[in-house]
Order: sequence, then C-alpha cells, then structure tokens
Amino acid sequence: MMTLIMIVAFCVLMMLAVPVGYALIIAAGIAVLSVDYVPLSIVAQQVYDQTQSFPMLALPFFMLAGTLMLGGTLGQQLLELASKALQRWRGGALSTTVISSVVFGGVSGSAVANASALGSVLIPWQKRHGYPAPLCAANNATSAVIDVLIPPSIPMILYSLVSGVSVANLFIAGILPGLLMAGSFILVCWWISVRRGYPVSKERVRKRDLALMAGKSFPALALPVLIILGLRFGFATPTEVAVLSVVYSLVLSVAFYRDLSFKRFCDNVVEAGVATGVVMLVIMGSAAVGWVLTFDQTPQFVAHWVAENMANPIVIILMMNVLMLVVGMPLDLPPAILLLGPVFVPLADVIGLDRVQLGLMMVINLGIGLYTPPIGTTLFISSSIAKAPLGATTRELWPFFVMAMLLMLAVSYIPALTIY
Repeated sequence: MMTLIMIVAFCVLMMLAVPVGYALIIAAGIAVLSVDYVPLSIVAQQVYDQTQSFPMLALPFFMLAGTLMLGGTLGQQLLELASKALQRWRGGALSTTVISSVVFGGVSGSAVANASALGSVLIPWQKRHGYPAPLCAANNATSAVIDVLIPPSIPMILYSLVSGVSVANLFIAGILPGLLMAGSFILVCWWISVRRGYPVSKERVRKRDLALMAGKSFPALALPVLIILGLRFGFATPTEVAVLSVVYSLVLSVAFYRDLSFKRFCDNVVEAGVATGVVMLVIMGSAAVGWVLTFDQTPQFVAHWVAENMANPIVIILMMNVLMLVVGMPLDLPPAILLLGPVFVPLADVIGLDRVQLGLMMVINLGIGLYTPPIGTTLFISSSIAKAPLGATTRELWPFFVMAMLLMLAVSYIPALTIY
C-alpha cells in the first residue's frame, strides 16, 4: 500500500515539475504518513545515512578530476588531436565528437558534462564545415552517452551502491560495450556523410604533428588505464583511486601543462561541488524511496510474481528492457538506476542473470533515455548549443538510436560482451 501511494505521489510531483530529488523525498514522506505505525523521522534518517557512505566520496573526486583535466590546456589538446586525426575521413568532423566522447569518458564520467563541454566547442566547428545544426546536435547528444560506459562512470558507481557489485568489475565490463557503441556511431557518421555527399577536408596534417599532439595528450589518455589497473589489481579502493585521480590531475596541470591558476582551481572546485550536490540530493531521496520499497517487500513481490507467471528468461529480460526504456524517458539516469536497481537485482538473481550484465543493461538502456523525448537531458543541451529546433534534432537521431538499441539487445542476451 505504501509503495502504491508513493508512486502516485511521485508521478504527481513530476507532473508539477518538482525537481527529482525533492520529489523523491516528498513522495517517501507522504507514503510514510499514510500509515500510523511508521514514524516520519525514518525518512530523515534514511536521507542522512546515505551521505555517510565512504564509497560515495568517489563521486565528487572523480568529478573534480574531470573538471581539472578538461578545463584547461589538456582539454584543448585532446580536441585538437581528435579533429586533426579524423578530418580527412568521410564524416570525420562528425566522428570527432564520438572519439572525443571516448577520451573524455575516461576522465569526466558524466554524460551531461560531456555533452556540454564537447558540444560548445565541436558543434560550431562542425557547422562551419557544412554540417546541418540538427545533425550536429543529434550526434553530440547520442555520443555523450558513451561517457557512461567508459570508466570512470558515475552511473556505474551508483549501480554498485544498490547492487553490491564491485566497481572494478563494472568499469572493466563497460569498456567493450563502450568501444562497440563508439564504432557503431562512427559507422553512422560515415554512412550519413556518404549518403548526403558531405565534403572531405583537403587539409593535410603531418604525421610528426599528430605524434606531437598525441604525446601532449598522453597523460590524459593514461588516466583511465591507471584507474582500471588500480582497481583490478587491488592497489586502491574506488574512493582512493578517485582521490589519486585528483592528485594526478593537479600535478599535470601545475607541473606539465602549467595552466592552473588559483581562480581556475576555485572555479573547478565549485563546478564539481554543484554537480555533486545535484547527484547527492537524488541519491538521498532514492535512499528514502528504497527504504519504503524494502519495508513493503516490493522487490521480493515483483521477483516472486515474475517467477510464477513468466517462466522464460528471454521474455523477462525483454520486459525489463521495455520498462527501463519507459522509465528512462522522463527520469534522468542516476535516479532511474537508484529506483530500478533494488527491484531488478532480486529479479536478475531469480532468472540467473549476472548482476554485472544487468548493470551494463541498465546503464545503456537508461543512457538512451538521456536523448529520448520528452525529457532528454543531452538532447536539450545539444539542441540549445546548436540553436536547432528540437523536432529537427529528434528526426536526425534515428540511425544513432537504432545502433544503440541493437547494442543494448546484444548486451542483454550475450554475456560474453560484459566480460570482467
């Protein structure tokens, strides 16, 4: 009963445009008030307890490392390397966004940050090369989601909190799907450019210049490798790796690139703090909602009902994907993971679905929601930067959307793609 009241209250609050974090807390409070045997203070307790988790410290430090590395010379070096290396390929200017998302994904860990940072630089540049604004926006909106698959990934850390799965295993499992998504999007960029006859840049870039740019960008490219090695071989916990990433970024900015001023450092800290606060509010609200679900034994009920009425695991996995697609349209990725994780993890255990595989399914599926109307975060950001009508941008999405859906289905039914 509490769960039903909470769901109705949450839907009403979302229709009233209440921010997701506040809507979660209020909905949980309304559910608790609907019964007289649970004190309202339990909501405050759950909200507070979630902030005392040591692994949660990884979030602000990974975000700070990303802002430090991408806010100065290093970010410019990475973009220049990608654009120069691809400019003579058919659709190379569009593919630059895809490759940059792979590289930036290993640093920032946030699709929204990726869409904003890359879009503001690459979309105007692509428009000057003759590509239409809606296509540039669609390419940026979809490519940004690669960020949540390439480690470090903020959504994977959140899934680890609700599933108990090792962050290291999730990070490693995300590499192959992330590269497959990047490869499929590059194929789409090439196909669109050939089909529409977009020109190829005739400017030549010497191999020596490319090697020099690659050398300057190597420290940033090495960071995700160092993160994976540190976690895989147990040198440090995820939180310790996040702190070391900040130290690594500071040393590079001060000693190697020498572009870190005190003002930029303060700006980066504030930027990372604001981003962390937004995510933390959602996490705190999800903790209260999760307590209500657990108190009502909703995950166990769902798992038992599915086991009794749907015997075919293939159908169950398809049903899970459909539900995630529906939920991912109005909800942002972090709250969707925190809400669906406690329900889907017991269900995955019942049908024998590996928890790491489930995590990749959720991240890819809910990531698609970031550029799916009506509330696609990266879709809105990219359209705004490109100054393109939302409808026109949405029409350009379909080839990228098809490739992402095929990858999602492949990850859902082929466990070998999530090797860890």
